Amino acid sequence: MQLLLAVVSAAYAVGAALGWGSEELAEIMGDFGLSAAALLAAVSCYTYARTIDSRERPAWLLFAFSSLMGACGNAVWGWYEVILGVPMPKHSLADVAFLCFAPPAIVGLLVLAKRPVTRAGWVCLALDSWLIGGSLLTLSWSLALANTARTAAESGAPGSVPQAAFSLAYPLLDIALVSMVLVLHFRRSEINRSAVNTAIAALALTVLSDALFTSPLLSAAYQSGQLLDAGWFAGSLLLAYAPWGARRLPAAAGTPGPPRAERPVSRPITGSLPALTPYLAAAVCTLGILYNVVDGRKVDRVVVFTGCTVVLALVIRQGIMLLDNIALTQELAQKENHFRSLVQGSSDVIMIAAPTGTLHYVSPAAAGVYGRDAEELVGTELASLIHPHDLGRVVHEVRRFLASPPAEEPTTRIECRFKSGSGEWLNVESTVNRHQGGLILNSRDVTERVRLQAQLQHSAEHDPLTDLPNRALFTRRVRQALSGRRAGDHSSAVLFIDLDGFKAVNDTIGHQAGDELLVEAARRLQDSVRAGDTAARLGGDEFAALILGDGSRDRSAREYQVHEIADRLRATLSRPYRIGGSEVRVAASIGVAFADPGITPSDLMRNADLAMYRAKAAGKDRVELYTPQMQDEVVHTAEPAGRLRTALHDGEFALLHQPVVSLDTGEVTAAAAMARWRSARGILFTPAEFFRIADHREGPATARPDGPARPAGPGAAAPARAEELGRWVLEQAVGHAAERHRAGHGVPVAVRTSAQRLLDPGTPQGAGDGAISPGFVEALLSRHGLPPGALVIELTDSDPRVPFDELERRLAALRRLGVLVALDGFGSGYAAISALRRLPVDILKLDRGLVEGVVESARLRKITAGLLRIANDLGMQSVAEGVDLPEQVLALRSMGCTHGQGLAFSGPLDEYRLRRALVRGTFPVPGGAVQPALTGGSSGGSMAIRRGSHNETPVPPT
Repeated sequence: MQLLLAVVSAAYAVGAALGWGSEELAEIMGDFGLSAAALLAAVSCYTYARTIDSRERPAWLLFAFSSLMGACGNAVWGWYEVILGVPMPKHSLADVAFLCFAPPAIVGLLVLAKRPVTRAGWVCLALDSWLIGGSLLTLSWSLALANTARTAAESGAPGSVPQAAFSLAYPLLDIALVSMVLVLHFRRSEINRSAVNTAIAALALTVLSDALFTSPLLSAAYQSGQLLDAGWFAGSLLLAYAPWGARRLPAAAGTPGPPRAERPVSRPITGSLPALTPYLAAAVCTLGILYNVVDGRKVDRVVVFTGCTVVLALVIRQGIMLLDNIALTQELAQKENHFRSLVQGSSDVIMIAAPTGTLHYVSPAAAGVYGRDAEELVGTELASLIHPHDLGRVVHEVRRFLASPPAEEPTTRIECRFKSGSGEWLNVESTVNRHQGGLILNSRDVTERVRLQAQLQHSAEHDPLTDLPNRALFTRRVRQALSGRRAGDHSSAVLFIDLDGFKAVNDTIGHQAGDELLVEAARRLQDSVRAGDTAARLGGDEFAALILGDGSRDRSAREYQVHEIADRLRATLSRPYRIGGSEVRVAASIGVAFADPGITPSDLMRNADLAMYRAKAAGKDRVELYTPQMQDEVVHTAEPAGRLRTALHDGEFALLHQPVVSLDTGEVTAAAAMARWRSARGILFTPAEFFRIADHREGPATARPDGPARPAGPGAAAPARAEELGRWVLEQAVGHAAERHRAGHGVPVAVRTSAQRLLDPGTPQGAGDGAISPGFVEALLSRHGLPPGALVIELTDSDPRVPFDELERRLAALRRLGVLVALDGFGSGYAAISALRRLPVDILKLDRGLVEGVVESARLRKITAGLLRIANDLGMQSVAEGVDLPEQVLALRSMGCTHGQGLAFSGPLDEYRLRRALVRGTFPVPGGAVQPALTGGSSGGSMAIRRGSHNETPVPPT
């Protein structure tokens, strides 16, 4: 665009200089050519104004109107010269149009200018405009305008005065436009600055052409199409180009370039031009007056008046600037005092270093922070104050910072050791900024913080009791031993050490004595390893040691050497300990694993752990080296547990039901649901059996042979798998019971669950696996369409640590739904009576242990009879579990037990056999006549539950 603009303007100038080849073409190009260029500028500015939404829009609309007036004036001129073929009259509409060119342009420039923020700024803007305009008016009046006005006044001919006014209007408006261009050139806004500069240049070129046209030398001999028209033509094209050529600049602004701070600074004379403008204007005014004096003319009153007003404006402006400078000086002094107070009163040390590294300024805080006077540090090389070990890192960071662009990284932070006045090295943290090629450092003493960080780091990586490295630091040391320059050394070894008999020490003489024993054992271990090795406490009475290799490739020799070290450690740790005046003995079992090629840190530590457990299993107080067979044994033991994890999802579990029978009539009154696992060989395992297999390495588990396993402690059978299985049993039991209910067998189903699953706080609505909450039970019954009274929840736990308050609320919520609650295993454990006293229970199930000996033991008969009387007095039904013999049926019935469950009637049945039993309705009852059979198993054959204090709804017998 710029090249095209230059080519078109140059072509017009060449054509004008050559006369266009003919007078007719010259008139067309001089009139309609200028009109077309001005019209193009008007359309361009108007179009651009419609595309923007800012305070610039009025300015470009005014520029468009100004250009339109120029286009109209040239079109009228062409109408006379080209269309009509007559000379241009002295006065026409063209004069009006040309006179309307300058005022809109002046107002547009005012809109684009940077607006003053104070009244004094507005006054200075007006004074600057008059200084320039008045100076140009004085000079122009002295050179030509006075003669024109005088001639018109002396002639007295009609029309001479309007003609003189028109003649004076052109230069006066041009003077005003030039004044605004010059003033606003130094006050232009930063917004779209390139477009504004281009527009100012276009208007300046137009004004210059106007000035040449009104000069006495050219005005008389001017004809359309001459070289002077090239100035107007180029000005119009430049104004048309101004907004669109500048719009491409923001895209280019994103290209990389030197940062603002590194760009070349403008020359001083350019920055001084705004300040010199008033004096230059006064000089021009003086030249106009001197011209009249030197030429011997009488000084015109207009020149005197204009010159006086210019001088007056200059004096007023200088007075305003003087007051402004005084205010700025006072503000600068105030800010300097403020800055000095901040620097001198700051607890941080502020230093200014030259590019050479020499300190030019040091704040007084250096005396309190570094113990050195500020005057003593001034002139010192900064490098001489930094610790030699930190100097290289600091120099590298400073060079990197100075090379980076300031816009991307204005500051950086450096921490190093700084030499104090006493010779001590202080930890100093400095914020670094650029300053005239050098640096400003804001430094503070962080020695205490560094010490605290080191202490916290030590605490995070060391055992608080023995001060040995903990598991995290030991693992990192093992990782370092297997990587880096030691990666090829496979002779390193890890020792896992466990103190045998330590638990007995804690239990017999107390934990304080146990801690003293651990501290002494840690000291012995630390003293026994080499300087480069690592001794650590992993937790409890478990210790570890990392024995670094010597690069030896003889495996047998290395094994012998490490075994000897381990045996020496075992003997050292097994020596008697003197604790609190008593002699205490513990032994040490040690497992050793070597860093085989390709082994990971976790595998190496796991191998040492397996070897240590082998040492404990082999009799304790011994050393065992790891062999791959140990891992194979672990995999073989874990196979059943892994098989169990997938058995539930593969459909290998079966749901069986054992009938609950009335001891008086033999009627089937309920069905107790229980799970069985069908192994690959077709064997059915009870929950107790398959949880014992799965948790072989986790600890013992106690379980009922026909119900879920009950962990014996924190290390017992996997609770997650037991909870998942319990949820599966409940869902399957409800689903099957609903199908039987729709088939006409309305016999309730009993499902065992633990208090833990009822009290799961993380899943109040039963959202988690294994959780059995009232919300989940209600949704399950609603989904399958089973009446709530057809479900019995058997509570299996009797742990005294169970929170009875929450458990009571959960059970009450279930009973409000209509679900029945049974207390399973009554007569065993420590919490049976408390549970009976506090929990809302409908049914009591006697523990199998009471039923098994009720015939042989008179003591058990009395206990059982007493428990049954309690249930009867409370209005509850009673169910005896594990009734396998006819004698037990007779004995229990005589004691008042109402229902029984066991092999005396039926074992666990699948769904087909259960439905056959329900169709039959009764089982033979020893020692008594059989009552009418239960036809179809309808709920109408169930016995009514006697109401008592715990019974809010009728309960079918179970």
